[in-house]
Amino acid sequence: MSPNTSAEADARELAEQLRPALRRLFRQLKRHTDDEPISPLHTPLLVTILENPGIGVGELAQMEGLRSPTMSGHINSMVAAGLVKRTEPKAGDRRRVGLVVTPHGRALIDAKRKRRTDQLVRALAQLSPAARNTLRAAIPALNDIELSDTDA
Repeated sequence: MSPNTSAEADARELAEQLRPALRRLFRQLKRHTDDEPISPLHTPLLVTILENPGIGVGELAQMEGLRSPTMSGHINSMVAAGLVKRTEPKAGDRRRVGLVVTPHGRALIDAKRKRRTDQLVRALAQLSPAARNTLRAAIPALNDIELSDTDA
């Protein structure tokens, strides 16, 4: 067995163990969204706009893998809910309108992040110090993982 084949086999085994654990944690973090004042579909859009102030609808649609008309519908409902607002067109292109998160939208995202962090804090506090240190040591490697669009 070549070193490359061995590394791929090891990576496959690790992926098969990691994927269910990540899926379970993600589902648990999302579990309490019934009483949320923001749609689960709008949350990632709002975060993307928050991280990219002034982003255009077309660019946002492309980043999120949605068609522009679909994205426009989402944006219209988010504007109506007071979560985002459209910016004034830029001088060079009067058609180019950007999007920014409103203070209300930011407060909702901040509250959601706090709830999820608090969930993790409670769960992590139940682990042994050795288990928490193991997770801490894994964070740099987890942050290095990049999935390309062709991997999805």
